[in-house]
Amino acid sequence: MDEKTSKVIQYETFLNNTLREDLKKILEARDKIHKETSDYLQLKIVIERLQESQLLEDELKTKIDLGNSFFVQAKVTDASKICVAIGYGFFVEFTFEEALKFIQKKTTRLSEHANVLTQDASRIKAKIKLVMEGLREMQGLPAKSVKPFRDIL
Repeated sequence: MDEKTSKVIQYETFLNNTLREDLKKILEARDKIHKETSDYLQLKIVIERLQESQLLEDELKTKIDLGNSFFVQAKVTDASKICVAIGYGFFVEFTFEEALKFIQKKTTRLSEHANVLTQDASRIKAKIKLVMEGLREMQGLPAKSVKPFRDIL
């Protein structure tokens, strides 16, 4: 195997095993953040509807998911506060106003983190494109034979 073929294999390995795997991990992390943001926004809607309906003074009847979509009926005697998952398995009891403020701050931070991950993904995509262009030049292939970048991922 000559030196040129060895370098091509080395760059292809770097492209497939490092850059594309890093991109996949970043996109999965970003998707997880978007899911978490969606969950907080759904909670915000529920809190706002509870505040509008003025059910806080009466006993609240609801269904609770015990897991695997197994629901049981529940009665909440004091519906003036809510427990919110704040991360790392911790829950905090908030009033509805406090919970809405927390949700606003949390979704803002999550959005900022998702934006950073999007920028990281863009950088990795640019590196992938650069390596692919270098491989094309090393192999002496015409530019038309390279697939458009958006079709690769």
